[in-house]
Amino acid sequence: MPRKDYELALVMPVYNEQGCIAGVVSSWRDTLRAAGINFVMIVIDDGSRDRTADILQGFAGDERIRVIHQTNAGHGPTILKGYAQAVILADWVFQCDSDNEMGPDSFGKLWEMRHDADAVLGHRRHRRQNLQRSLISVCSRMTVERFFGRGVEDVNTPYRLMRSSVVQPILECIPPETVAPNVILSGALTFTGARVQTVPVPCQPRQTGRPSIVRWKLWRVALRSFGQTVRCSRRIRRSQLRERCAAGVLDTTTRIH
Repeated sequence: MPRKDYELALVMPVYNEQGCIAGVVSSWRDTLRAAGINFVMIVIDDGSRDRTADILQGFAGDERIRVIHQTNAGHGPTILKGYAQAVILADWVFQCDSDNEMGPDSFGKLWEMRHDADAVLGHRRHRRQNLQRSLISVCSRMTVERFFGRGVEDVNTPYRLMRSSVVQPILECIPPETVAPNVILSGALTFTGARVQTVPVPCQPRQTGRPSIVRWKLWRVALRSFGQTVRCSRRIRRSQLRERCAAGVLDTTTRIH
């Protein structure tokens, strides 16, 4: 397998985050640069209606940051678009959200653990959720356990470092319109026997903006996600995903040694 251009590609979906996006992008860039990592950031503006797009243009001259503007497609499809580019560009893919609830201070722990893992997932600690979101989180975890197996507790965590050679074949099984691809990725990593490690990461309350999916719309999205997760689990079970992911790990290990 040819060597990729970067060690790490960070994927960050953005929607209506004018209040914090400049600081969030800058802090991640500075943290990765200070760590001496050869990286690229893929920042995708998902049709923001505020000044987010204008603010992101301020990073246009930074060779480490690729800003993409698109019409609104939703959080899940935007993540998948970023993943599709990231696995081609870098050996490792890291996804984080742009709301600054989980900052870059904990990233070093995940990066240090990557040598003995195929995925290192940040488990959200001190997370404040209303009853509605708490119930949906529990249902998501139970769905993954039922259809993929037990292994990941915070199945939809937006703070995840993953080996590209393992993730790439999984992505081929996930339709581009999927609303919660990280849930399916967590399940697929468990199903394939990937080496998954978990790190507690502080999760602070959102300081600016507001969630884009609220109230009854949240339940509609959750039900849609459930159906997509079940269908993907069937597709993954019929595929040769275990063998392909194992081959990706073996190839990477061979190149390292």
